[in-house]
Amino acid sequence: MGRRVRNVLSRPVVVGCLTMAVVMVGAGLYWFQPWKLWQDETVREALPAATDMPTPSAAPSKSASAPAAPAGDPATLASGDLISHEHATSGEVRLLRLADGSHVLRLEDLDTSNGPDLHVWLTDAPVKEGRAGWGVFDDGKYVSLGKLKGNKGDQNYRLSADVDPAAFTSVSIWCDRFDVSFGAAELARA
Repeated sequence: MGRRVRNVLSRPVVVGCLTMAVVMVGAGLYWFQPWKLWQDETVREALPAATDMPTPSAAPSKSASAPAAPAGDPATLASGDLISHEHATSGEVRLLRLADGSHVLRLEDLDTSNGPDLHVWLTDAPVKEGRAGWGVFDDGKYVSLGKLKGNKGDQNYRLSADVDPAAFTSVSIWCDRFDVSFGAAELARA
């Protein structure tokens, strides 16, 4: 019996199939990164002040509806609550204008799954509940504010000076690898 097994395993076809299976499992693990489902990254950034954020290189965009902020206090231009899409997601999103005129998107009490290649997107897409909302955010205008810093906590994302915050109506925690929203929030103007 042992000799027969050895003969089968020595055949080039079987060795090729086993090698291909190992490569496919390795590629699948790299692509899906399932271990991230059990790894949380918590970020606790303070509410920004104008001096906390890097100064944009060009003049900041102005929104006609933007209220004036007292010196040092950020003004909330828009806000919304995150809803779940592909993964359970909760928290609040606030679009802030700092005293120097720059803009910051703030995620507060964020709680979502960790995943591969997650980004924070500012978009013009409507937020839809359920599966209908999973893939709409790359259909229109969007701007990536960068990689998600952590899947839990409070985080700040600076908008570049050439981004007009009035042109966007929603925020998505977007998985670039699978083109799907983990969660999103409709921005209600203050």
